Amino acid sequence: MKQIFKTFMLAALTFFFAFTLIKYPSNALEASIRGLDMWWEVVFPSLLPFFITAELLLSFGVVKFLGVVFEPIMRPLFNVPGVGSFAWIMGMVSGYPTGAKISVRLKEQNQITQVEAERLVAFTNSSSPLFIFGAISAGFFHDVKLGVLLAVCHYVGNALTGICMRFYGRNLDKPHKKESHTFSLKRAFYAMHETRIIDKRPVGEIMGDAVINSIKTLVMVGGFIILFSVLNKMLFLIGLTPIIAILFQSIFHLLFIPIELALPFISGLFEITLGANMVSKENIDPFLASVIIVSFILGFNGFSIQAQVASIISKSNIRFYPYFFARILHGFIASILAILLYKPLYLDKIEINVEDMPVINPDHNNEWVNFLTALEQIGPIITIGTFALGFIILYRRARNNH
Repeated sequence: MKQIFKTFMLAALTFFFAFTLIKYPSNALEASIRGLDMWWEVVFPSLLPFFITAELLLSFGVVKFLGVVFEPIMRPLFNVPGVGSFAWIMGMVSGYPTGAKISVRLKEQNQITQVEAERLVAFTNSSSPLFIFGAISAGFFHDVKLGVLLAVCHYVGNALTGICMRFYGRNLDKPHKKESHTFSLKRAFYAMHETRIIDKRPVGEIMGDAVINSIKTLVMVGGFIILFSVLNKMLFLIGLTPIIAILFQSIFHLLFIPIELALPFISGLFEITLGANMVSKENIDPFLASVIIVSFILGFNGFSIQAQVASIISKSNIRFYPYFFARILHGFIASILAILLYKPLYLDKIEINVEDMPVINPDHNNEWVNFLTALEQIGPIITIGTFALGFIILYRRARNNH
């Protein structure tokens, strides 16, 4: 009976979504193009180098080297092996869903257990500095100083979430050797060498697999970005998003948060970029309320990112619910940190300078905006070139097989 009800609900939701697409075709096309532009110009070219590099570092044993070196840090703090440091660092530098992809690869190579992979996925998917400083702080709020506050709240909150999640599944942990908790460069080098020797593929094949696997993952990411861009638009057009926002207004009123932020908050739960942009357009007093909302949706990741992570981990036996719980926890921790650090990291850093006031000079240039603009210009070239390279690799392999 439960499965029959699930089948009925999935079919009904899919049919309803198809009906909205037919009713609002022009709006759906506009939202789809918006999501495609974001993926085509920014997401694909910015994540591709990190994905390929991660695959190569895994194959050449460098991650195993880092695992042995960072074991004395990662095990006591997060209760994960030292190799988890690679997923954590790459997740912070390149942004989501890099942490999930690397965690799955580590699980496939049996470098971490299922429970350790679930802990790792819970805190290694974070926003990139480019998105926080370039898109949100400089692009939406026209205030780079805000990026420092948002970044500290986001990354410190992620680390605290990882520390909290270390207690998850402790009864399933296996005993560890005491020598694994000691620092040893010699042992780390031998571990790296053994990992490289085990992989019998030639260097050319390793590089080709890295490119192909990265393209496959990023195509999936692009599909989810477009899907949730359209879904968010459809929910707004049929009036469902405003209804949900009304329900949240009472909660916001109890928390002394302006009710005008309810609709941007709901939009941010689906898509971070749209939600943060809507928050920036609301002239809210006090400004701290806007910072709290943005910090929460950054930590929550948004359903679009969560769907990407769910798709990546579905290939393994890694469960989704620990990650989802950690996203809610990260959202609350980041919001609390925003309240505590708002004065020392933002208000005390603002200089009374007319030329630096974001309201007066919204087009103020900085290195983050310049980099983002340059990426949007060369992004399509990188995307086309990578697809061409992937096609060549697949074509040559097909010829060799025949």
